[in-house]
This record gives sequence, structure tokens and C-alpha cells, in this order.
Amino acid sequence: MNRRLLFLLPLATLALMAGFFAWSLLAGRDPASIGSVLVGRPAPRLEVKALRDDEPPLTDALLRTGKPTIVNFFASWCTPCLAEHPLFTRLATRDGAVIVGVAWKNKPPEARAWLKRLGDPYKFAGADLDGRTGLDWGLSGVPETYLVDGQGIVRRHFRGPITERDVNETILPFLKGAK
Repeated sequence: MNRRLLFLLPLATLALMAGFFAWSLLAGRDPASIGSVLVGRPAPRLEVKALRDDEPPLTDALLRTGKPTIVNFFASWCTPCLAEHPLFTRLATRDGAVIVGVAWKNKPPEARAWLKRLGDPYKFAGADLDGRTGLDWGLSGVPETYLVDGQGIVRRHFRGPITERDVNETILPFLKGAK
């Protein structure tokens, strides 16, 4: 009888693991609901080369001006970035939002061409070629957006593209309330 149980042990282990994986896939958990350790803390250092020619590098002083700032990590090869881009354009033009764009692991000529074609909503734009700044900010991919208050404290983090709902329910109230 003990030998029979010994042969069933691997099968039982496999069934247990399959059940766990099935539960993980079907539980309906949203990866975007994973919080960011940055929320409520000072924004990480921002030191990247300017994306546009003849502009100074971006520094974290841009995040401590007394005015709220939106920091958006994007890439020209990112389809979700394309989807959210009109919302950033509208926030910059209609609502006067200060948006810092960081092209993540994107060749600067390609990022500049993308912005020229779609419109450039970024007051400041930088290039994070090696992805180091993205790592400092806890980036898991692009697009990711951070709302930073005038004292440089991260107040909100969006994983994935922002939506019209995000703009209306979170971003606009943040911009109006943080001034």
C-alpha cells in the first residue's frame, strides 16, 4: 500500500500545481491594480539626456517647481502609447498640464519622428536609452504615468495607458487640486 501512495504523490503534486495555476489565471486579478511603492514618497532621481536637440538634460528639479507634473514613460514602438497620446495632447493644450515625457529604450530619432508626426504634448522630453531611469521609477513596461505634486511627491501611478476615465476622475482633479 505504501508503494502505491509513493506512485500517487507526483500525480497529486501535479494536480495541486495545476489547480493553483488555473486559479491564478481565472481569479480575475488585474495586474494594473498592483500598487507602486513610490506613491506617497519623493519621486526618484530624474537625470536623462534631453530628447530634443539643443535642450538641457532633464533633472528632478523639474518635479519640484511648486506645480503638479505628469511624468509619462513612452516609446514610439509602443501601441498602447499611441492610444493614450491624444489624451496627453489634450491635457497639455486644453488644460495646461505640465507633462514630462521620457522615451524609454527608444532611439531618439525614432521618438522625435513619432512626436513630430503625432504632436508633442511634452513640455520637457528626455531619452532613457539604457532603461536605468525607468528601473529607478519602478517601471514594468511602457506606458506608465506618474502624477507628481509640486513638492516632488508621487501621488498616483498608472500602469498601462491612461483612459478618458482616468483623465476625468483622477488626473484633472489632481491638476486642479494640487495647484
